[in-house]
Amino acid sequence: MAGSNRRRALLLMDFQQAVCGPSGVLGVPSGASGHTAARQVLPRVQEALRRARRTDDFIVHVRVGFDEDGLRRVNRSQPFLGLEQRKVFSPGSAGFEFCPQAQPEPGELVVTKACVSPFAGTGLDDILRAQRADHLLLAGVATNFVVESAARHAGDAGYAVDVIEDLCAAHSEEMHQFAVRRTLPLFGRIATLNSVYPGA
Repeated sequence: MAGSNRRRALLLMDFQQAVCGPSGVLGVPSGASGHTAARQVLPRVQEALRRARRTDDFIVHVRVGFDEDGLRRVNRSQPFLGLEQRKVFSPGSAGFEFCPQAQPEPGELVVTKACVSPFAGTGLDDILRAQRADHLLLAGVATNFVVESAARHAGDAGYAVDVIEDLCAAHSEEMHQFAVRRTLPLFGRIATLNSVYPGA
């Protein structure tokens, strides 16, 4: 970190039942649920939260969610329109909920977005700067979608970026590895749970 008045922020992104839960309405057909399970990502997310809560790191839980009238949906693409019409991420739906291992605790920030990026239309950048966060730890599903989108924005915005590789999954191992080896290193450092939160 840049100094004693600066801090890190842990961004846990899209760990929702629809995306990566064992019976996710999107995760099962896309392969994200299977890849998340195969990589044992959710137990590691739970452990990451346990360790992070012992530090001064600012914890942020990011989720996809659509308002009833669709005014907050900044991504106007056909796939996002379809998700909205199917009410996959409507508040109160099963798919909208966080997976049990990724549940926020009181006092932790929850950011709801209506697009891929956790920054677009959410005010997250302003919140992070108000919290003196200049170093972001990124984790989420999918590696080549939300994680990559966050890393691109954060790198350009001047944040130091660590992607916690073993807290990420994609629709397939091939997609995950391409992002980790080819794209994400352009915007930040590839890290692991134990490298960013050493010890038990």
